[in-house]
Amino acid sequence: MLMNTPLCTQNILYTINKKVMHNGSEPYEGVLQTIQELKKAGKKLIILSNSSKRREKSEAMLTKLGFNPSDFDNIITSGDVAHSLLQNSAVEVANSLGCTNWDVLSNLIQQKKQNVYVFGSGDDDEGYCTSAGWKLSSIDEADLIIARGTFTINDGRTVVSKTGDFETDKAGYWRVMEEDMAKAAKRKVPMLVCNPDKVRPDEGLPPMPGAIGDTYERFIWCEHCNDGMTEEDARSFVKRIGKPFQDVYDIALSGGDKSRAIMIGDALETDVVGGCSTGIDVLWVINDGIHANDVKESSADTVLNGFNSNSYDTYAYGKNVKPTYITDHFRW
Repeated sequence: MLMNTPLCTQNILYTINKKVMHNGSEPYEGVLQTIQELKKAGKKLIILSNSSKRREKSEAMLTKLGFNPSDFDNIITSGDVAHSLLQNSAVEVANSLGCTNWDVLSNLIQQKKQNVYVFGSGDDDEGYCTSAGWKLSSIDEADLIIARGTFTINDGRTVVSKTGDFETDKAGYWRVMEEDMAKAAKRKVPMLVCNPDKVRPDEGLPPMPGAIGDTYERFIWCEHCNDGMTEEDARSFVKRIGKPFQDVYDIALSGGDKSRAIMIGDALETDVVGGCSTGIDVLWVINDGIHANDVKESSADTVLNGFNSNSYDTYAYGKNVKPTYITDHFRW
């Protein structure tokens, strides 16, 4: 049985998933007060977001929802870290951020192979790439695939969107995605996933960039399994930036005492797996966020046990996880 506990206050570093603070439209009840109480208590607050957008976008969203971005000691987005790695100074930037550089990407940059094909969000995908020194290209010419969204496909000449006419646009989007993934898998084109999330807690749980990464791994494995490639080998062609992977935790915990840090989040596959893998305490918020409906229909233990029984198909890669604490809401 998991231990229910109020928001524990003995820790000094709070790494927070923004999904426990708001639903995208408004803050959850009591969260604004919670942030202020933690600041009064002298706690260090860091937002760790899997958003594929840059930090300034997250700051603008927080301000719009009534939060003060200056209340947080750092706001780390997967999109910002991935953008840093995409820059020509990738090695230096990675080192300065405290995260491990991806040799595959470094080698491409050093060889000036910087053609990129983008699965995008439709929000300045081209600018995101070109500002880091990359040029959008067709899948046949691409040196790298970026997965930062699931709404558009952009090769620098044509943008395929799954918005608009549902039957026409969505069918075309999936057809192009499947065809181009197959082409890229034959050449083993690497993929950088700027948001490892697989589903959203709203809008009927549509797929997210993390799901694109999983699908592409299967394309590579199926294409080359007769050559002796394993599933783990295929995984090396896809680099995910964000929770639960180590790079972003290294940045968040840089210079801090890991034994006095806690991860606060709603998602088992990203927040809880990431915190447990990093070796810090984890506070699992169960009645807000991605598992809220499932928990209400059964129980937190049932949801956790179900996750662990199928963890091989998650970022836990077969390991069982257990949060240190659970709470209904991120509330003082």
